[in-house]
Amino acid sequence: MLISILISTVILITVVQLIILGSVVFLENRDPSKTIIWLLILGALPILGALIYLMLGRVVRKHQLSQHTQLLPGPTEEILKERQGKSDYDDQTTGILINRKLARILMNDASAPITFNNCSEVLTNGIDTFKAIFEAIEIAENHIHLEFFIFHNDSIGRDILNLLIQKASEGVKVRVLVDGLVNSSLRKRFGALREAGVEAEVFYPVRFPFLSRRLNLRNHRKIVVIDGRIGFVGGLNVGDEYLSRNQRIGFWRDTFLKLEGDSVNFLQAVFLNDWNGTTRQNVFLPEYYPQSKQLAVQMTQIAATGPDSNWGSMLEIFFVALTSAEKTIFIETPYFIPDEGSMMALKTAALSGLDVRVILQGVPDHKITYWASLSYAEELLEAGVRIYQYQKGVLHAKILILDGEIGVVGSTNFDIRSFSLNFEISAFIYDKPLAHRLEQDFYQDLKDSKEIILEDYKKRPLANKLKESSSRLFSPLL
Repeated sequence: MLISILISTVILITVVQLIILGSVVFLENRDPSKTIIWLLILGALPILGALIYLMLGRVVRKHQLSQHTQLLPGPTEEILKERQGKSDYDDQTTGILINRKLARILMNDASAPITFNNCSEVLTNGIDTFKAIFEAIEIAENHIHLEFFIFHNDSIGRDILNLLIQKASEGVKVRVLVDGLVNSSLRKRFGALREAGVEAEVFYPVRFPFLSRRLNLRNHRKIVVIDGRIGFVGGLNVGDEYLSRNQRIGFWRDTFLKLEGDSVNFLQAVFLNDWNGTTRQNVFLPEYYPQSKQLAVQMTQIAATGPDSNWGSMLEIFFVALTSAEKTIFIETPYFIPDEGSMMALKTAALSGLDVRVILQGVPDHKITYWASLSYAEELLEAGVRIYQYQKGVLHAKILILDGEIGVVGSTNFDIRSFSLNFEISAFIYDKPLAHRLEQDFYQDLKDSKEIILEDYKKRPLANKLKESSSRLFSPLL
């Protein structure tokens, strides 16, 4: 009798739970595919599904988040306005007529003004990137700002931290901001860092996973700013694997940009917004925005997007970028999980005669995203999109090149997480030489890749098809 009562009670509680959580999911008016998947999970795994939903599934409203993607208020606002230009500028030096449509949506959707007084350098892979970062840190005189999604306390991580401690001892202001989910080894050193004068903080720390609405919202940005004059942005995190030192992972292919000029002001603004949002410190000081010397004319927009944006941000930006191309679209991304609009844009471009090529991972670092990415291949191949799988090692670069004139490098993957959940940052540069430099790496990566042929792909094993379909089914939750 007692057992029957207990069983009935458990069933009743489970049913009530399903009704309540199911109603919440339904009324959130999220993407229909996500709603269906969450309802299926709650129905099939009532207890476990509820825990997973509480950790990862709840929608966080924009008004519940600190605004990290808006320009800084206070005395720095006028400085930033002075450093930006107009969207109808024609670059007589390089002959590029700026893509006004793309420029406008970057300004309106991501608060990303155009700057002209800039120069940039493409840094291919970890050795070149960390060499340039170390050289910049060594000459720092006023401040060093670092923001990374992952910062390992390993060989390269310790080398950077030791250099930061040295610079702090010289009187340089040093700030380090890392994501709160994946940096437990580094956080153990925070006490020693702070004692040495290095300010180290955590973005959205995860203290109570089941109660945190922000667990699934991660800071995926990679930013380095030295004295407000030199900036770095791209796809690399801090860790030995990004230098191809991890024998299990092997060669790591990635890209970073070194920036100088007025664009660094807006890279700085993103960092200081994130720092203020994390610490509530007043860092809105003009000293962080020194006047740049006169450099080459290189039109640049720094786009910082995230779940606190007023619109869908990077999703709309990439859609406009794809639909505005006239000759070529080259995409390099480790994780490729597009929405229907992006799929339509890519297919339409290819059917219109554009040269559309996508390089994906051939050596996966995450199996689910790997198989989910491949699930979109057949449909794109049929439309004329050429797809390649990188074979030399792990591909992690996030690159978009349009018409040989516009280059985009940053932390943004071509997937739902980067488009909707993560805090991301990318540099959009309207410059033929920069775009051609990125194309050199792209063509080299094509040589190190294997092209997927439609006829062969259709003959893939049933097991692969099942992996693709099941991974794609759950990809909206990743």
